[in-house]
Amino acid sequence: MDAQNKEVDALVQKITGLHAAIAKLPSLSPSPDVDALFTDLVTACVPPSPVDVTKLGSEAQEMREGLIRLCSEAEGKLEAHYSDMLAAFDNPLDHLGMFPYYSNYINLSKLEYELLARYVPGGIAPARVAFIGSGPLPFSSYVLAARHLPDAMFDNYDLCSAANDRASKLFRADKDVGARMSFHTADVADLTGELAAYDVVFLAALVGMAAEDKAKVIAHLGAHMADGAALVVRSAHGARGFLYPIVDPQDIGRGGFEVLAVCHPDDDVVNSVIIAHKSKDVHANERPNGRGGQYARGAVPVVSPPCRFGEMVADVTHKREEFTNAEVAF
Repeated sequence: MDAQNKEVDALVQKITGLHAAIAKLPSLSPSPDVDALFTDLVTACVPPSPVDVTKLGSEAQEMREGLIRLCSEAEGKLEAHYSDMLAAFDNPLDHLGMFPYYSNYINLSKLEYELLARYVPGGIAPARVAFIGSGPLPFSSYVLAARHLPDAMFDNYDLCSAANDRASKLFRADKDVGARMSFHTADVADLTGELAAYDVVFLAALVGMAAEDKAKVIAHLGAHMADGAALVVRSAHGARGFLYPIVDPQDIGRGGFEVLAVCHPDDDVVNSVIIAHKSKDVHANERPNGRGGQYARGAVPVVSPPCRFGEMVADVTHKREEFTNAEVAF
């Protein structure tokens, strides 16, 4: 136990130092300094760790919340930068590999599709899909539409109109996927009747960054999605909770869903994935003490792919070099 405590303390100290350095940056727009610090941060957070970030002290919790917000801002600026770069091409979709982390989206979307196909009752063949928090580079929607759900229509929602404008430009030359993509500027809290039309709703990791905000979003989805519709929630696990919010499956259950599977990858897919579906009888099976929402009938399967951390570190280093050497105007 002492060894674990020392490991956790050392990690928190390292992350605290990186947070301080990132907070002092004059800008979070892409640059060699920004890229180097965030690469160090990701490399520190992805290995398996005994840390439970939800149980850290108040000072560490405050640091973590601030760090997640900085990560969100930096991620938004990075995606906007590359979205503008890609939009300069006649067919932007032919050049998506320019984005240093495009392969991560390929792997995450593949994982999400496979979990949906495996655990959603009756399989998955959606006609309409919503992605909440799609951003200026809607890679997840694109990969799902192009590789896994070729018959589905995708509605992408984001709070930022500029992000939607950027995203829509990427599909202007594509007659297949582009015809199945639409972009809407809206707060998820304002979506009501629209949500009932979707067979699957994806909730991006950074929609609702505080735990209580995330729980409110999930409860809103539960109030308006159709019975039987699937929900895919991106979360985090272990030290990766310094990068993204952690979603408690209990909050998903309390929101009116039945949790079907929880996956904590330990490779280059940083986000955890929770698969659930809207169940009309979910509250009828609520636990007697009133504290916990509904999980799946029986034990919830927790799926962890084989660890590829060594390969991932090499890949991150390679991507860092690619980014540094890219001919971009900072």
